[in-house]
Amino acid sequence: MASHTASQRYLSTRGGSYGVWLPFILYTNADNEQLSFEEVVLKGLASDNGLFIPEEIPSLPPKWQIDWLNISFEELAFQIFSLYISAAEIPPASLKDIIRRSYSTFRVPSVTPTVTLDGDKRIHLLELFHGPTFAFKDVALQALGNFFEFFLVKRNKGKAGKDREHLTVIGATSGDTGSAAIYGLRSKKDVSVFIMYPSGKVSPVQEAQMTTVTDENVHCLSVDGTFDDCQDFVKALFADPLINKTQRPGAVNSINWARILAQITYYFASYFSLIRSGTFNPAIDQIRYVVPTGNFGDILAGYFAKRMGLPVSKLIIATNENDILYRFWQTGTYEKHTTHGTAAEGGLVEDGVKAHPEGVKETLSPAMDILVSSNFERLLWFVAFDVYGSDPMNVKERRQAAGSKVKEWQTDLKTKGGFSVEKKVLDAAKAHFTSERVSDAETITTIRNVYRCLSTSDSKGYILDPHSAIGVAAALRSAKAAPDVHNVALATAHPAKFSHAVELALREDKGFQFQDVLPPQFVGLEDLPRRCMSVQKSSGLNGLRNIIVTAVERERDGAHSDTSI
Repeated sequence: MASHTASQRYLSTRGGSYGVWLPFILYTNADNEQLSFEEVVLKGLASDNGLFIPEEIPSLPPKWQIDWLNISFEELAFQIFSLYISAAEIPPASLKDIIRRSYSTFRVPSVTPTVTLDGDKRIHLLELFHGPTFAFKDVALQALGNFFEFFLVKRNKGKAGKDREHLTVIGATSGDTGSAAIYGLRSKKDVSVFIMYPSGKVSPVQEAQMTTVTDENVHCLSVDGTFDDCQDFVKALFADPLINKTQRPGAVNSINWARILAQITYYFASYFSLIRSGTFNPAIDQIRYVVPTGNFGDILAGYFAKRMGLPVSKLIIATNENDILYRFWQTGTYEKHTTHGTAAEGGLVEDGVKAHPEGVKETLSPAMDILVSSNFERLLWFVAFDVYGSDPMNVKERRQAAGSKVKEWQTDLKTKGGFSVEKKVLDAAKAHFTSERVSDAETITTIRNVYRCLSTSDSKGYILDPHSAIGVAAALRSAKAAPDVHNVALATAHPAKFSHAVELALREDKGFQFQDVLPPQFVGLEDLPRRCMSVQKSSGLNGLRNIIVTAVERERDGAHSDTSI
């Protein structure tokens, strides 16, 4: 792969064999490395169950702070994507077109604007909810859908009928991932998408966003169980020999590297936005990013930005009461703490909280209700690479040592429920991160205080969703500890998506009316025609497999009458 730099080649976090993925076959590469961007995007998960990462994190061009200061979000994305994607795989003109189509669906020209909440305290908010489903996941999933389409069109050039390659995307959701994936993949050629969700256990808005998409390649499956049951179905399908023989399963959740890559851009975009606004001087000011964190993908993108050269003094992991990450940064132990019975109760059913598996503490921020963070092992690999290996100059040995340690830690997590790291590993992690834990009570207080503090006689206050409120609460703590540092909290969802939590916080404020912030796209959404299939958990893997195979065959038979590219 001479046409690829080290940051454009990929390997697995668990140190197993890496392969060249051809249709339906994985061939082992004797060098145990050098997977392309196309291969990792289409494959999703490594054959050793590890996650894909670039061989190296690229450095920024020498004059990046000057050359990138005034360019658009789309041009900024092109510059960053190009460091991780070889022009031999996606020519520059095609990459620019993918980016243009991905972000033309956003409602504001800047795509992810940064606003100042409190100039005196230097608190800013990076708004990530201006995409088609009003959640931060749109930034990545709009791009991922276009990457899928580009690679499949390329592979299917000149092919017809059953010879055409077809991707069957299978996912489970407790709300936002499903709708963002559906909006990113709707009407994509040679792609079918199946999203499972627990019946009656996602918010009405989230369910309506998924089921009112009537494109023929989109299939919503309402399962009479929990989110955990849906996840179990997904895992079983990806491991099923019959599905792998007849389909090409694809992943859209945050284990897919393309999602992490797409999220790097908005850290740079907010940095330049603050410089252009005159509120931030990079020559003398410091900046921290505060990220509401569940599966660790969003803040991991910030880590890549920092390692590339974005001058971030610290990344702050803001968790709710499901605090496995907070506890790791305090103790160096990464351990599941399950909560059951009345101790697990909390949150609001209306906002989808009951979608989560037993053992998770239910909170007002259900998208962050996790036992373990799936992307955390990507960070562990880079930390292990930095601290292990007897010869600092022997890159191959250090990669092997990192992969071995990650595999050991993940095995302990699976078999023992957790693991502890050496002090040098924890110290390496603390060099980039710190963590704050925020309770439901603090979340409600933050929503209320921000609304009241920013209300005037001429305008109403700023309304946070509960996840974004966790980020702001942690940012306020950071500002109190270091008042001269700028803190940028990431706003991950529009408040209308979690309206019941917002109303709980603001119901005593006479000036508050939720209709004032209700997007016009949500008005009448629940009354639109729906397309959804009910799935009985008792039908098992065989029943679900039959649904998927039949639907894909019907789509492909219909598409064969039009094989234009």
